[in-house]
Amino acid sequence: MKNSNSASVGGGIGRYLQAKNLKADLPSSIVVFLVALPLCLGIALASGAPLFAGLLTGIIGGVVVGAISGSQLSVSGPAAGLTTIVLASITSLGDYQTFLMAVVLAGVFQLLLGVIKAGTIGNYFPSSVIEGMLAGIGILLIMKQLPHALGVDSDFFGDESFFQTDGENTFSALGNAMQHFTLAAIVISVVSILILVFWPKFKKLAVVPAPLVVVIVGIFGAIVFNGSAGALKESQMVKIPVVNSASEFFGLFTTPNFSAFLNPKVLMVALTIGVVASLETLLSVEAVDKIDPLKRVTPTNRELLAQGLGNIASGMLGGLPMTAVIVRSSANVNAGGRTKVSAIVHGLLLLLSLLFIPSLINMIPLSCLAAILLVTGYKLARISLFKHMYRKGWDQFIPFVVTVVGVVGIDLLKGVGIGMAVSIFYLLRTNMRNPFFYRVQEEGNKKNIRIKLAEEVSFLNKASIQVLLSKIPDETNVIIDGSNSRYIDPDVLEAIYNYKHNAYTKGIIVTLENIKKSYSIPKLNTKIIDQN
Repeated sequence: MKNSNSASVGGGIGRYLQAKNLKADLPSSIVVFLVALPLCLGIALASGAPLFAGLLTGIIGGVVVGAISGSQLSVSGPAAGLTTIVLASITSLGDYQTFLMAVVLAGVFQLLLGVIKAGTIGNYFPSSVIEGMLAGIGILLIMKQLPHALGVDSDFFGDESFFQTDGENTFSALGNAMQHFTLAAIVISVVSILILVFWPKFKKLAVVPAPLVVVIVGIFGAIVFNGSAGALKESQMVKIPVVNSASEFFGLFTTPNFSAFLNPKVLMVALTIGVVASLETLLSVEAVDKIDPLKRVTPTNRELLAQGLGNIASGMLGGLPMTAVIVRSSANVNAGGRTKVSAIVHGLLLLLSLLFIPSLINMIPLSCLAAILLVTGYKLARISLFKHMYRKGWDQFIPFVVTVVGVVGIDLLKGVGIGMAVSIFYLLRTNMRNPFFYRVQEEGNKKNIRIKLAEEVSFLNKASIQVLLSKIPDETNVIIDGSNSRYIDPDVLEAIYNYKHNAYTKGIIVTLENIKKSYSIPKLNTKIIDQN
């Protein structure tokens, strides 16, 4: 038995370390690392936290969450969607160490959600809303990265909200960008985009990942333009802390204020972070599963457990709250990642870059990284996706467009919430219109109307059934057939029996076929899969 288990574990590890997977995962991990590095720094800056906290969260999200999670392609790290909450929480709690205690408790809350199997919530989001969220993120990526592609200074690299903490919004930032561009950044970003588009078309060249080529060209371009009028400034380059000794490295860590464990403010912040981070994670893994070429399904309860452990570790060491992040995850998919090895290695690369090559990393222009995200954004919000959703009908297209507008114009969670509300409206509208069908037969001077009820008739169908019954002409024979119905709501039954009782006053004869006095809610016959 012991040997069997060992073989199973070895086989599981071996599956990830197969040559064909490593050939795809290692280059992809470099791409994700290059995308994640500035995002980690930018989100930490926008959150009012130490820059090291952003990097630390990215490292833990890659190594710890990546190893525990059942998702093969999602990548976790500091979430731009939480920046406003984090900034406000640090301010309200008074100091960063007290905030770290809230992060730890938020992780504990996520563990509890995983234990009670709350991860299935993610399965109730319609595909039109998920597709809209992806397209909205894609548009936001393009809009947010254009300033960097043009060489405009900005402290909000990776901020996914429409309204920024400096009083600007996405459109005003773009307007400013058009007036203050840098020649070197434009040249580097244009060349980078051309490389990303055309490099993979040459099979012999595609052995070297296009994003890696982009970074090399970006560094070379920055050196070439150095000293000229259009040269890049220090603020237009990646900037990570330079660590010169072990004592400096360990001095970057911060521990939580454990005495604030029962502080009501801390508990409220923890609950808020736990709920928002869990929802954003579930939405992200659902979206990643949709763009996974192998169509694998993430065990959502296990994902909540992994995120909980990740946030506990992050809070204990001085990091920010984390989620599964769609930007990094979609970059992973587009770069050809196949297994979780890509996410884990990206976390290790973040750590190694901090320890050994901070000076080299600081030579990378933000404009070439912006080019990578611009191409990723276009792939998420491609025109063909809008055409595809339009062809699926208004009940799919309208929720899709509303979600896109909400995500771009407000923020991710609120945009998804609005899209869900519109999607539910269309669901209820369809449900109310389809509780039955009827057939009219002419027999002499009388009409026979047969109303055949659907398999499931809920209280939402009551209004439409009553409208139909009220329009039946006098002197008609009506047969209400429930032979196909497994369940009819008590409110609907009451309406049907009341109609039968009162119909004689109009000369209407009502016959009920296979309609019982009461129905019990049908039990599920399908086997439920435990999502651990």
